[in-house]
Amino acid sequence: MFELNFQSRLPIYEQLYRSVARMAALGVLEKGDPLPSVRALAQKLGVNPNTVQKAYAILERDGLINTVPGKGSFLSGDLSALEKRRELAAGKLRDAAEAALECGMTKEEILSAAADVCDKGGSVK
Repeated sequence: MFELNFQSRLPIYEQLYRSVARMAALGVLEKGDPLPSVRALAQKLGVNPNTVQKAYAILERDGLINTVPGKGSFLSGDLSALEKRRELAAGKLRDAAEAALECGMTKEEILSAAADVCDKGGSVK
């Protein structure tokens, strides 16, 4: 369910954040779905509970999850943070395509490179 790459330069808490955001964007997690407890997820993934807590805190700050004391954390209905991330990603994609064109890549080469990423599932680096 949660994807982590311990070889990545991306911090574990950021990988957890992205994993939850991706599951929400894809509809794997829906509004009101519970997330595992901090302790349970940390134990399952073999990471420090503080790392999971940091990811959950950032998810809550961004409005992706709500935490109810004594009940747990749940996916929020407000997915505006996901929309902001999508807009940012679209901007980065446009910038990358422009840079590729400036380097002499053809439209077909650019689309092929993007298709390769999509075919691999956009794994976390």
